[in-house]
Amino acid sequence: MAPTPRRSLRPTLLLSALLLTGTGTVAAHAVEAPSEGSYAALGDSYSSGLGAGDYRAGESCGRSSHSYPELWAAAHPARRFAFTACSGATTQDVMKNQLGPLDKGTRLVSITAGANDAGFADVMSACVLGSDSTCQSKVAAARDYVVNELPPALDATYGAIREKAPKALVVVLGYPRLFTPHGTCARGMSQAKQNTLNDAVDVINRVMSERATNHGFTFGDVTKRFTGHGICSASSWIHSVTFPVNESYHPTANGQEQGYLPEFTRFARL
Repeated sequence: MAPTPRRSLRPTLLLSALLLTGTGTVAAHAVEAPSEGSYAALGDSYSSGLGAGDYRAGESCGRSSHSYPELWAAAHPARRFAFTACSGATTQDVMKNQLGPLDKGTRLVSITAGANDAGFADVMSACVLGSDSTCQSKVAAARDYVVNELPPALDATYGAIREKAPKALVVVLGYPRLFTPHGTCARGMSQAKQNTLNDAVDVINRVMSERATNHGFTFGDVTKRFTGHGICSASSWIHSVTFPVNESYHPTANGQEQGYLPEFTRFARL
């Protein structure tokens, strides 16, 4: 979920119905009919598929053909598939930049969002480059944010999604624990750091689950599916430090296909 250059937005498919003229009168314009049965994939890099490779050309959002939204849409053709998830996105970014395709005909929405609000990239940098105490201090500050400030941000985002897509099944997907703890196998990551980061993932997942349930959304917990496939495992579905560095600590193609996709598929329907 490392920050990336700001990304260009797709045009919204829902056109304005009314337009004020210079005289103050109102002129009616045609509105595109809602696209019944459509699916929209929102969120950050864990939904865009950063780390899974084979990205859309000419974009900076890390939208991968191996991401769980692309894989699900290919297996379940819908009238319209809108893929606006973007690497680096916060909850504010989702509201400002990603909700355009949603309408009354949207029947399915997926989203991962919240980790960037809490400073995921800065936390990971501090833990890779700093001492155990530096890492723990940075994570403690992020956890405080997640517990006290992230809930209203999630509420605003989920509320905006429901307003735009009142009939949609909304699946909020959580984050996997990054490590299968095993000493110092990961560059710069002691056992203490690994435990601290894994515990922090549990905290953000709990908050996301609570807020999702409060809005009548479904929460998909991917931690069990990634068990035994974290960094330091014999079969990791998550990158450690990589080059390019922005793919670090993101799911691989296997993580998207075997971790995220089956958890989403448990609930997804049109």
